Amino acid sequence: MLKSLSILLSAALLISTSSIAQDFTLSSSDIKEGKDLAIKHVFNGFGCKGENISPSISWSEAPEGAKSFAITMYDPDAPTGSGWWHWTVINIPSNVSSLEKSLPQGAIAVKNDFGQSSYGGACPPPGSVHRYIFTVHALDTSKIDVSLSATNAYVRFLIKKHEIDKASITSIYTR
Repeated sequence: MLKSLSILLSAALLISTSSIAQDFTLSSSDIKEGKDLAIKHVFNGFGCKGENISPSISWSEAPEGAKSFAITMYDPDAPTGSGWWHWTVINIPSNVSSLEKSLPQGAIAVKNDFGQSSYGGACPPPGSVHRYIFTVHALDTSKIDVSLSATNAYVRFLIKKHEIDKASITSIYTR
């Protein structure tokens, strides 16, 4: 009898949870899961000859309580021992659900591993395939208050500290 009651309560909880669960999703007309990045999203420098244009991205079904968003682009395959951070944007207002060609008012691009406060496209060493993980982070704070000289590592620490949920797309590029 107790086992039956436990199973019934577990089933009721599962039904209740699944009916209120949201699927925070990242999408893009420019990048697709597991597919190659276009040359327009490749860095122009370090031997790469791309256009260094950030992809258009959008997100939906943000979790309740999201007060702002952050975007990151990370290459875990870079031969550095710690990967390579290509793009970090913070303080994207909660009423924004996409990034096109420019950042919304109040958003800040943090200095990337190229040393620029902007998007830095893919640029793997010749002959290697690298993954590029684009992630939108839903945050429980409306603003990450940092100086413009804050390190990318510190800003990512604060993103992680305030993260409610995240959604990602992983693309690839070979030079």
